[in-house]
Amino acid sequence: MLRAAGVGVGDEVVVPAFGNAEVAESVVLVGALPVFADIDPATYCLDTSAVEAALTPRTAAVVAVHRFGRPADMARLHGVGQRHGLLVLEQGETDGSYDEIARRRERAAYLDGKLKGVRTPQGGDGHTYQQYVVRVPGNGRPDRDAFARAVRERGIDCRVPVKTPVHRTPGFRRCVSLPETERAADETLALPVEASLTKRDMQRIVSACNALGGLLQPAH
Repeated sequence: MLRAAGVGVGDEVVVPAFGNAEVAESVVLVGALPVFADIDPATYCLDTSAVEAALTPRTAAVVAVHRFGRPADMARLHGVGQRHGLLVLEQGETDGSYDEIARRRERAAYLDGKLKGVRTPQGGDGHTYQQYVVRVPGNGRPDRDAFARAVRERGIDCRVPVKTPVHRTPGFRRCVSLPETERAADETLALPVEASLTKRDMQRIVSACNALGGLLQPAH
């Protein structure tokens, strides 16, 4: 996609560091340099202001990634592209069928109303809840990891969605300030929200999480 658009050696492409390295790797494959910009803490997608701050005369494109079923703000990002003459691309996610999405939204709404002691995800138009990602309050990664272990011990399959931001991995290590990206990597936890989950499953998730909520300071 980048090569077809004329992006190549000497160009820079603004990408997120919160996620896997696939997008950054695709930039390197065409001979360009990936430049990491910070995310919006509510959507986990590229923050428009951070994108603009990362631009240089060599910037040729921006690649936005829709994260966890929550779409990036493409209208604002296209506005950046128009102002600066940049190509704006987007990478989507496989969302599933209409029925699957509807059931995930039902389960997400249930968790929104029942969970205590964690910060539930911000909804918004178009959210398909491919993953239901909460923030665990407290002392960042140590408390999040302890919370995750305790929830798993209660039989709940949860996982850390992004263990290491791309700009902290050996192949792409950069001295760049991405505070929201790093905070999200330290605090986020994906809870089950699959369409196949029963009401009893959902009650077990809530019970396991809420039993631990009192161990941490409530999120505000």
